[in-house]
Amino acid sequence: MGRYIARRLLLFIPLALGITILVFALLRFAPGDPIVSMLGIDYSPEQAAFLRHQLGLDRPVIVQYALWLGRVLRGDLGRAIWNRQPVHRLIVQRLPTTILLALGAMSIGIFISFPVGVLSAVRKDTIVDHVSRVLAILGASMPVFWFGLLLIVIFAAWLNILPAGGSLQSEGLKALILPCIALGTSFAALVTRMVRSSMVEVLTQDYIRTARAKGLSERLVNYRHALKNALMPVVTVIGLQLGSLLGGAVLTETVFGLPGLGRLLIEAVNRRDYPIVQGCVLFISFFFLMTNLVVDVLYAFIDPRIRYEE
Repeated sequence: MGRYIARRLLLFIPLALGITILVFALLRFAPGDPIVSMLGIDYSPEQAAFLRHQLGLDRPVIVQYALWLGRVLRGDLGRAIWNRQPVHRLIVQRLPTTILLALGAMSIGIFISFPVGVLSAVRKDTIVDHVSRVLAILGASMPVFWFGLLLIVIFAAWLNILPAGGSLQSEGLKALILPCIALGTSFAALVTRMVRSSMVEVLTQDYIRTARAKGLSERLVNYRHALKNALMPVVTVIGLQLGSLLGGAVLTETVFGLPGLGRLLIEAVNRRDYPIVQGCVLFISFFFLMTNLVVDVLYAFIDPRIRYEE
């Protein structure tokens, strides 16, 4: 397994390099000019040229990319164009809110999806199964920003029992309740469908009929034998969705006004602040790749029959 993990880590190099090239190129050729955003509409060509030279934006694109990549390899993500603060410091400041949001949404999704998915599979083609499948489709179809606005209207505007957003410093953990529900609902819908389909397939296997023939209780058969063997595709989906939750946090944090990594990314895109955008995307991509590696390693612990080829 050590050799397998080492090979996967080596694959990170071309993947990460490709991501950096793609992001750098898209940002440089996107419409808009960060110099104009910083100076405003009333600026002279001399001021723009001086600031462009000071920030290194007058150099060839290849040179800019090489210099930026060299700094990244040394652990330096550069400084923000807008306020000249180190990018890594801005990411560290915003990261706790995004992590709490992603973990809260994932916890809500798992808490809902596993019982509902197992119940739907055990009672296949009954009214319980039909209702859960309809709710799962609705949950997966609702845009996160629309559902978030709906939660704000109901629980913040009408009932006035939860804040519509804000920072953790001002509202505490209550500020995360509605965002976690909004983000966790779509997560729960996808995992519920995966749990149900995987359980339905496992429940038809011979060893399940053998376990029932031995007189084991239905609860023991469903949760100890069937669910354990149905976890492989579910773990894959959860691992991939955990990385996607950071992407979903962009819209969620914007709707609820949370000062997280996603909102920082949106602000940087609007200002054409290349270093911040590149740093945020690089961090999210690295997190996504690490999540995939952890999922692959977990396979061997979930199913001991799996062996990694040398």
